[in-house]
Parts: sequence; structure tokens; C-alpha cells
Amino acid sequence: MLEQHRITARREGWHPRSMALVAVVAFLAFGLVLAGCGATAGGAEQEAITEPTGGAMVSATPEAAGAPTGEVTVFAAASLTDAFQEIGAQLEADNPGLRIVFNFAGSQALRAQLAEGARADVFASADEVTMEGAREDGSIAGEPLIFAQNQLVVILPADNPAGVQEVRDLARPGLKLVLADETVPAGRYARQVLAAMGQDPAFGSDFTDQALANVVSNETNVRQVVAKVQLGEADAGIVYASDVTPTVRAEVTVLDIPAEVNVVARYPIAIVQNAGNPTGAQAFIEAVLSPAGQDTLARHGFLPASSGGDQ
Repeated sequence: MLEQHRITARREGWHPRSMALVAVVAFLAFGLVLAGCGATAGGAEQEAITEPTGGAMVSATPEAAGAPTGEVTVFAAASLTDAFQEIGAQLEADNPGLRIVFNFAGSQALRAQLAEGARADVFASADEVTMEGAREDGSIAGEPLIFAQNQLVVILPADNPAGVQEVRDLARPGLKLVLADETVPAGRYARQVLAAMGQDPAFGSDFTDQALANVVSNETNVRQVVAKVQLGEADAGIVYASDVTPTVRAEVTVLDIPAEVNVVARYPIAIVQNAGNPTGAQAFIEAVLSPAGQDTLARHGFLPASSGGDQ
């Protein structure tokens, strides 16, 4: 631009001082044009970035604000299926972008999967023994929290072909009794109940041995015990009270186990070691422990954690 002005001035015979003045004016004009472009670009850039706070760039997205997003994998005891699915669905509805994926199975199977390297964010067990084992394996992080309790009941097929009238009939010769395997919390609890009955004079000292002699199947989780009884493949089964859902209740008969020989199952929950989504894991645990979560568990037959969530 400056050279163009000099050429024009020479052709027209301008004085050297005039030529110098023209050059200065042209230079200043060129500088003003560049400054204007820079201001426009700077303004556009200013609108494109987020205002810095405390030296760090802050995003306005919910994720940065602490809202749970992404996928959360929950390993949970089979007896929690219905209640946890309902709690998970509500949590997803409250947090768009969050997805809860469940793996329901016997607590001991889930512990084994975690010990073998399966990836998960939350582990909820039907008993403290299995959770303590997971802690010893190094599979969980932090202190487990008790979030619910449960008790056992006896269920019979709706048509009750064996004519079972009371819990004492579980020891009757020829009865087909199905339990969860003794490695499963529900199976371990069932055997504790049968042992306690054998210590009660009302049942007789040989009750436990006779009842165990009637066991025709040991299932890998408590929901399979329910299914066997519903299908009439067993005359009786011992399951959690929470397993007698409205649908199940229409297809079985329930016998309550006397409180003095029953057990109270305590359910702990914890974040898994090296969880891929610790924020989402914590959000799920908080949802379970919340008043709404506790109401959901109660509607599904669980008892509240009497210690308020502490072990």
C-alpha cells in the first residue's frame, strides 16, 4: 500500500516532503484497519470461550457441575431385582445422560466375578459375609453401608399338592424341598433357620436332619427357588419375604417362619474398587439410601436398615 502511494506521487511530481507525509498517513490508516480486524476477531473469540473463574476454565455442562452421567454398572443380589430396577429407572429419569446397567445374580457369584476382574461400579450383597469377602479380595472401596434388611418365609405351590399346613411339615418324609445353595446367602440363611428349628423343642431335635434330607435341589440364586415352586417342581421352598412379589403371591401360598427361629438378613452396598464412574456410583447409592429409595424397597417387601445405614 505504501509503495503504491509513492509511485503515484512520483508520477504526479510531488515534493519529497509531501511524499513522506502521504506515507505516514497511509501507514496510520493501515494500522487502524488492522486494529479493527483484531477487535472483531477478539470479540468473536471472547464470545466463544467460557468466562474463566479462579484461573480455570469452567464449563456450564451438567457433567462438570457434578451431575451423574454415563454408564453405571451395578452388581446386585438377585433378590434386589425388582426394587433396584425401579430405583434405577427413577434415577435415570432424574438425570438425562445417565444409564444404569444391572447384573443380578447370587451374591457369591458376583463376588467371584469381581475378584476375577469383572468391571463394575457398585456392589450390593444380600449378606455381610459376602461383602466382607469382597473387601478382603480388594474388590470394593470404602466402607459398605447397610441399606435394607430382609427375612425368610416358606412358599408352597398355589395348589399345595403335598398338603403342607405348617412349617413343621418341612421335615415330613417324602416332601420335596428346594433351597438356594449353601454358598448363596439365601441358602445359608435357610440352613440357619432349619438349624434353629432343630434347637426348638416345638420342632424336635431331629427336625433339621429330616428337613435337609428332603432337599431335592440347590439353586444358584433365590429367584430360581421361587421359579421351581411356582412351576410345581417342588413342594416347598425357603426364600426372602421380598421375593413374594404381587405376581408371585398370586401363584404361591406363604407360610411365615416364627420370629424366634427366623434370621434377619442385612444388605450392604459399596462402591467397587477402581470404579469407572465413581460419581454415578455414588449417585446410585445415595438414591438407594434416600427416603424415596427406602420407600421403594419397603414396597418390595424389604425392612428398613435399623441402624440407619451404618454397619
